[in-house]
Amino acid sequence: MITGSIVAMATPMKAGGEIDWEALRRLVNFHLDHGTDAIVAAGTTGEPTTMSFAEHFDVIRTVVEEVNGRIPVIAGTGANNTAEAVELARYASEVGADCCLSVAPYYNKPTQEGLYQHFKAVAEASELPIILYNVPGRTCSDIYNETVFRLAELERIVGLKDATGNLERAEELIDRLEGSDFALYSGDDPTACDFMLMGGHGDISVTANVAPQSMHDLCVAATSGQREKAHQINARLAPLHTALGIESNPIPVKWALNRMGYAETGIRLPLTWLSERYHGNVGEALQLAGIDRK
Repeated sequence: MITGSIVAMATPMKAGGEIDWEALRRLVNFHLDHGTDAIVAAGTTGEPTTMSFAEHFDVIRTVVEEVNGRIPVIAGTGANNTAEAVELARYASEVGADCCLSVAPYYNKPTQEGLYQHFKAVAEASELPIILYNVPGRTCSDIYNETVFRLAELERIVGLKDATGNLERAEELIDRLEGSDFALYSGDDPTACDFMLMGGHGDISVTANVAPQSMHDLCVAATSGQREKAHQINARLAPLHTALGIESNPIPVKWALNRMGYAETGIRLPLTWLSERYHGNVGEALQLAGIDRK
């Protein structure tokens, strides 16, 4: 089971929007050097929805190559087309990823039975373990807890990234799945500390892009039940959790990475660079978290 601080890694791009492969490799090593426990390549924060298939494949392959087995790599392989999700999962297996992160199909608005059959088809076609990803605020598609419990019975479905921020739902998941090998990850940084203190196994984190060591330390404290220490670390990071959501992810985190010297000013439409009125908010949150310019 993968545990701890799992960065939902941004994809560095040049000012014109081309993927910056050299910067991508540098960013991987930044995480390897600062405590990140696993990397999600081409997840939501990595902007896969604006990538060609070839680019999506190459981001996953490049991250796997640069990590070189030192920590797990989770490939973002979700799609609202089941056949496409299957193809992405197969490719992730071919290039050596350790796991797939598969988001609930967006825009189509499937039923709960449709969600079950979609993930079942992906799992049956995949050589890799599958982590479900529930983020209804983005997808308009909510994997209900009862559907998660059904899916958890399938051999290759091994976990859930719960980005609802709803701790009551999380508590039910944790209670019902306690003692199983099914992993439960927060996908919502502001509530991740409490999620893990309730029994969650880690955090698939946006904040970890810019504060990898602190997020690692937070996850270690929270998953081992060190409540006071976890809350102390989280209090220092709380303004950053908030600031990195001030505009749509990954807009603020890409601005922060640029300020830190890890990325140029590239982002792809329909997303745009961080509005100038928010530069102070994100910059101050970085300072409060002890993060300076490179």
